[in-house]
Amino acid sequence: MESASDAGIFKITDEIAIVQSLDFFTPIVDDPFDFGQIAAANSLSDIYAVGARPIVALNIVCFPIKKQPKEILGQILKGGTDKIHEAGALLIGGHSVEDNEPKYGLSVTGLVHPQKFLSNKGAKPGDTLILTKPIGTGILSTAHKAGLLSKDVLDKMINVMKTLNKDASETMVNLGAHSATDITGFGLAGHALEMAVASKVKIIIDTKKVPLLPEVIKFSNMGFIPEGDYANKQYCKKSFIIHSSVNEDLIPVLFDAQTSGGLLISISEKNAQKLVSILNKKGHKDVAVIGYIEDGDGVVELC
Repeated sequence: MESASDAGIFKITDEIAIVQSLDFFTPIVDDPFDFGQIAAANSLSDIYAVGARPIVALNIVCFPIKKQPKEILGQILKGGTDKIHEAGALLIGGHSVEDNEPKYGLSVTGLVHPQKFLSNKGAKPGDTLILTKPIGTGILSTAHKAGLLSKDVLDKMINVMKTLNKDASETMVNLGAHSATDITGFGLAGHALEMAVASKVKIIIDTKKVPLLPEVIKFSNMGFIPEGDYANKQYCKKSFIIHSSVNEDLIPVLFDAQTSGGLLISISEKNAQKLVSILNKKGHKDVAVIGYIEDGDGVVELC
């Protein structure tokens, strides 16, 4: 695929293409079972972003086996297996190495029709833009490392990160979405820009409608901003139009790198509310229409 892609796609027959992706990272929460779930959900997300169905996964594990109890490793792997099974896929193996810091993730293989996969290059003028999860995990994770998150906020963040994009992916495919990507390391702003550039359109985001995790602006204002967020903003700044009406406190959150974020979906206006309604009924209450697509050439406008 010519544009920045969420996963590699290889055509096998006229009816079948395989989709491949790989991701892993260090722990961002204390509980090993939660970490395993989050890492697995994040790895599966690239498969869902292209509208594919995951079928098998391989574990990728780094662990200080001489320094930490095997039970911790077992809980990480149990969390990952739990999410793989929830996705309807099978764990068929993996590889582990001894390392000073735990790391975990998956290599995932999925299936999709070679003419029906989605990418970030299909957005069309007149489309509505939908985000399926709230943002702010990078900032809140940084605050969590300082021991500042309440249990309620931490639980909300963890629940968002370990929620699969399965329902969102299946629904957007059924409703004929034109483009999609998952929100990860480049933040909402960065991935929106990738979509705008790949699709050769202008993306307008109504910043007041972007769903946020609780207390994220408070912690952003306190300075709990990951270093990568500054790099995201620097990289994107030449291709952004930011209206003076935009709340300045919100801008760092829009560039916040996400872990296991939601899908950003470009879909026809007539099907946008259907998508929101279906996902709401499936329990995804933070899904929101956040903007729309206009004629343009690789520009994002924040208003």
